[in-house]
Amino acid sequence: MLTGGPLDVLTGDYLAELTMLILGRDRLKNPDLGYAKTFLKQLEEGLGLAHERGVRIVTNAGGLNPAGLAAAVRALAAKVGVPVSVAHVEGDDLMPYGQDALTANAYLGGAGITACLRAGADVVVTGRVTDAALVSGPAAWWFDWGPQDHDRLAGAVVAGHVLECGAQATGGNYSFFTRHDVSRPGFPLAEIAEDGSSVITKHPGTGGAVTVGTVTAQLLYETQGVRYQGPDVTARLDTVRLAPDGEDRVRISGVRGEAPPAALKVGVSRVGGWRNEVVFVLTGLDIDAKAALVRAQLAGALREVESVRWTLARTDHADAGTEEEASAVLRLVVRDPSPDRVGRALTSAAVELALGSYPGFHVTAPPGPAQPYGVFASALVPAGSVPHAAVLEDGTRLTVPPPPDPAQTGGPEPERAPTPAPEPAAPPAVTAPTVRAPLGAVAGARSGDKGGDANVGVWVEGEEAWQWLHRTLTVEAFRELLPETQALAVTRHELPNLRALNFTVTGILGDGVASGHRFDPQAKALGEWLRARHVEVPAQLLPRGGGGPDTPPTAAPEGTR
Repeated sequence: MLTGGPLDVLTGDYLAELTMLILGRDRLKNPDLGYAKTFLKQLEEGLGLAHERGVRIVTNAGGLNPAGLAAAVRALAAKVGVPVSVAHVEGDDLMPYGQDALTANAYLGGAGITACLRAGADVVVTGRVTDAALVSGPAAWWFDWGPQDHDRLAGAVVAGHVLECGAQATGGNYSFFTRHDVSRPGFPLAEIAEDGSSVITKHPGTGGAVTVGTVTAQLLYETQGVRYQGPDVTARLDTVRLAPDGEDRVRISGVRGEAPPAALKVGVSRVGGWRNEVVFVLTGLDIDAKAALVRAQLAGALREVESVRWTLARTDHADAGTEEEASAVLRLVVRDPSPDRVGRALTSAAVELALGSYPGFHVTAPPGPAQPYGVFASALVPAGSVPHAAVLEDGTRLTVPPPPDPAQTGGPEPERAPTPAPEPAAPPAVTAPTVRAPLGAVAGARSGDKGGDANVGVWVEGEEAWQWLHRTLTVEAFRELLPETQALAVTRHELPNLRALNFTVTGILGDGVASGHRFDPQAKALGEWLRARHVEVPAQLLPRGGGGPDTPPTAAPEGTR
């Protein structure tokens, strides 16, 4: 990013729910840690170059100890002889917090970053800010926006959301990845304008691609509802308009913003207990009977274990040409408050069945000790109760006030009608021939996690495909296609501007990624599973070849994209 082209601010997003748990365990071992140590290794190579080119650096790598990382950056700068001013943002850490909490951090907005940059900082280190704040904070500094500039801030938040996962906006993890060379996708950048609009692009000569599709996919990632609430502003995702703006350039415009909520989200992680697992390989005939035998043989050893979860994945094929293709896997996952009940004694008991169980018995790993697992939960606290502060190079502390409460400034701002495409009228039933085909033949998807919930965004290219998707992929159809969601609350959110639907699945991930609740603990592939399910698709919507639509995305009619 520093050598490939012009840049004003370089951002780095190092934090996720699982990361906070890992950093919390680091801090238990050494109170001076709690930050992302890899950032220092990267900075040693690039700090001098950033200084020469006048590039500011903003990162949340401070994690649980932004002051500690800021001090380490100053020491590194002195070591390499680069004169930089380092500031940090703090106040998000709410520990001690409740019983057994390992970490508790409020999601701060970008105002503290803005204050540091206005004071002349070259490097800004934060703790737990929202991912998008790493972009909206610098944008507010650059254009001197205030907290009431809701539309402008919302536009920058949307740009920040597109950038936050790096190469996911340039073709990485993209449903239609075969369209582009994504062997080494470049990183995205946002050219932000004073009105809050932006162009998403990448440095010339870098890999991957920036298209309406890749940007749409990232916009749908880990969002819930049409109102994307943040500590600085609420961005209306149903107002976002995307349009091609040249090769590897996509323009984002029309974003409306509303006042932020009066409360801040707090992410709380705890050590939930101890877990272990054994994976049995079942080969050849009688797979179900072999699985039943193992479960019966271990029933006594599992009787006192608090949580026992068996899953059988039928990856076997009849008359297979290789042994691996002839095999299924039976996975046992156990959890308990006591490490003894799920420790080596249990896994050893499983392995000791080897000479007296099903034919061909073997497992994928030797017996192992129990491992701690984490539990993530979220809560809300009044924004004014969090001591948000910018701490400058000389130790000066600048208090960062929360955004004005609409109730204290003449009441809430009037509701403004969004400007997306009109809600499509229910089109007549399709009478054209249909073909049973994978949903992914016409639709892309992107999925991810929010604590114990998952979201699945689904989008199509073209108005006719959108009308079909809007009518066809109901909550009931979604549950039928993904049977694991049938007993869970599923909410459908409609984004006509993006020709997209976004589904929230409540509770599918249990206590979050750190608990290892399911096979895909972060729901990263939930969308691809959905795309692989077969539905009746109008024949005229299907591509001429395979792997998704084979024509490049076209701009939607005026007012719809």
